[in-house]
Amino acid sequence: MKKILSILLLSCGIIHFAYSQATLKGIVKSNTNEAIPYASISINGAKLGTNASTDGTFTINNVPFSTYKIIISAVGYKKTIQEINVNGDLLDIIFILEEGDELDEIELFGSRNKRAEKLETLTRLPLAPNEQLQSISILSNKLIEQQNALTLSDVTKNVAGVYTFATYGNIRESMSLRGYRGIPLLKNGVRINSDFRGIGVITDMAGVDNIQVLKGVSAISQGLGGDLGSAGGVINIVTKTPKFYDGGEISLRAGSFGMVRPVFDFYGPLDKKKTVAFRVAGSYDRADSYRVKVNSERFYINPSIAWKPNDKTKIFFEMDYMDDSRTPDQGTINLGDYATNNILKLPDNKFLGFESDRANSVNTTYAVRFEREINDHLKIKGGYFASDLETYSETSYAFEGGGRTGLPELASTQRYREYYADGRKDKNSVLQIDLVGKDVKTGALKHTFQVGIDYRNTNFDNTAYITTYPNTDAYIDIIDVNQPINNILPEGVSVAPNPARASGSQTKSYGFTIQDKVSITSWADVFLGIRYTSLERTKGNFIGRSLTGAKRDDAFNPLMGFNIKPIENIIVFGSYASSSNPMTSFYRDIDGNELGTERWDQFETGIKSTWFDKALRFNVTYFSTYSKNLNLEAIDAAGTFLGYYLKGGEDTRSGVEVELIGRILPNLEIIGGYSYLDAKYKDHISYYFNSSPINTPKHTANLWLHYGFKNVLDGLSLGAGAYYLGERPHNVWSRNYTHTGVVPGVKPFDLKAYTTVNVQASYKFNNALSLDVFGNNIFNELGFNAYRTVYINRIQPASFGSTLRYKF
Repeated sequence: MKKILSILLLSCGIIHFAYSQATLKGIVKSNTNEAIPYASISINGAKLGTNASTDGTFTINNVPFSTYKIIISAVGYKKTIQEINVNGDLLDIIFILEEGDELDEIELFGSRNKRAEKLETLTRLPLAPNEQLQSISILSNKLIEQQNALTLSDVTKNVAGVYTFATYGNIRESMSLRGYRGIPLLKNGVRINSDFRGIGVITDMAGVDNIQVLKGVSAISQGLGGDLGSAGGVINIVTKTPKFYDGGEISLRAGSFGMVRPVFDFYGPLDKKKTVAFRVAGSYDRADSYRVKVNSERFYINPSIAWKPNDKTKIFFEMDYMDDSRTPDQGTINLGDYATNNILKLPDNKFLGFESDRANSVNTTYAVRFEREINDHLKIKGGYFASDLETYSETSYAFEGGGRTGLPELASTQRYREYYADGRKDKNSVLQIDLVGKDVKTGALKHTFQVGIDYRNTNFDNTAYITTYPNTDAYIDIIDVNQPINNILPEGVSVAPNPARASGSQTKSYGFTIQDKVSITSWADVFLGIRYTSLERTKGNFIGRSLTGAKRDDAFNPLMGFNIKPIENIIVFGSYASSSNPMTSFYRDIDGNELGTERWDQFETGIKSTWFDKALRFNVTYFSTYSKNLNLEAIDAAGTFLGYYLKGGEDTRSGVEVELIGRILPNLEIIGGYSYLDAKYKDHISYYFNSSPINTPKHTANLWLHYGFKNVLDGLSLGAGAYYLGERPHNVWSRNYTHTGVVPGVKPFDLKAYTTVNVQASYKFNNALSLDVFGNNIFNELGFNAYRTVYINRIQPASFGSTLRYKF
């Protein structure tokens, strides 16, 4: 009986052990608290395992009770082996992986082994940046944090060929690329400011996940030239999205010129099943300036919600709100004539304006996005994106007499000072729906494609104002930069709306796009694409011009190219793209003849390569863009539009861009870039042959090195970078075209080249707490960014600060 009982007990134990199985659930994260998608989790000895989902979470069912060694690995991270005892369900496992040496797929150091967030909103093709035919650079939140960047220009200077066009008194950021002024700035795929000149916006980095720079003609995915299909390219600011695990951070930054900046970022699931998640990021920013009487204040918040109703569907609700208030700073003046650079370094204790001058900008963006997987190869993506921008400013302006002003000329150190106000309401929206396919086979060919439609709407109104002065003069006073400057606005100055000079426009466009990357062999791909755009204007009222009735224009824009991989780590590529602006087709010359549609043709070729087992990327790109039928307003000497247009000729932009990105040593990161740009007016009715466009440098260069110590001094990292901006003309060289500061027949002076150097040191006390100390323009380089002679703004002088950051 004892033997029988023992056998029964042993059998029950075996049966109990056989049916004692557990469920393992958890998440794989990096040592920077970031989810790692598609990580591999395998149980050594049990022949069980799985891959993490896109948010880093995983589930393994039917795991027998025992003690196991779990092997966790992911591309770009060091493999980790962790022992775990399974004697029941484990539902909150967290595996932490350290970064390895492989190159980030997000090109400039961000999350590994995934495409940049919302990249397909911009490119509309499900490919990583280095697989795209267009030249694309991704600037990740990790890089923004590493460099303690605050502005768009701080971040984009890491991309070869991107430079600041103008800041218009440090109240906006207008960026240029490949010789085209003011390229469109988008937020989550929708334009914020629809001004055709690309005068730019202010944005806050607290809510930015990444910044995407698409170089060159972008008409295939974005629309018409002269707008979102800009021949220079577009910059897309992508905001943060929810995460399905708990985490966040808070930080406090303080620095030179009274800078104080608290920032927060919280995220996590809202239900136990983790089908709904939230994220909210925000900041408060206030600072003075190196210049007396100048300051700024900003509030920013970025809330979002994600919902996964099932395994194949994702829906996102996003909002972004910013209220920015700052003192416009005209900067300084040029003491020389139009052809001579004699820019005055105005003492920091002098300000050309009034201390009550103010520029306010309130911007709200919204987005609703959805993704639906049809099967392993097909997906539907869609979204509605909207932006509402309101600006208002009251400010002074110091100007020279003579010329178009009708006022007597003054001494070189003197300026008239006037006061004005302006306001703008700008609403933009886009509805976009795409069917995308990945690795779909038709016979021997493999396709990655996109077929989509979009509907875009723009409506803006500019409110003009008239100023009343307490005297009979057309100005407030005359100032002398060598004498004390009164910064108190006199009593009796007032502004009132002036309906006669109000302007605005309303447009809507419909687009149809198809793109296909055809993989012919494992080493050869062909790209084919075409876009049709139909645009209708139902309102157009500009100063001196108006649009009666509706005007409809349409355009076809093609894209074609190839990728050839002669050896494993090298891709040779080439492409042709076209962009057109049919909105100009009805412009007529003095004889009433239509001048034709403006068009840009772009050819691009180069080499993309990876080295040291994909740890380092080296790219060389040559581009050439030709424009045809550019049309200019005919303006008399007083600046009045004469009612007809002058036909421009061919403009060219060609150049070479070189980029080195990655790790040259396991702990040493590098971002290096150089751009040579040859931008010229050719057969042009208004500009001199071979003269350069305004604010266009031939040479730009950037370098950033970051070293993280391991073992000895573990937790310490050091960074240093330099940025070079070459000489560029402050204005256009015109034969007969007049504008602010333009003297026909006189070659404009060049703004001098400058180089700034930044340094950074960071120490992580643990995985949660870190302290950054940094200095920008540490050698106090003197440089200027100018828009004609209206704004001549000094670059930020030497400044220093620190950021205390806590992650959880």
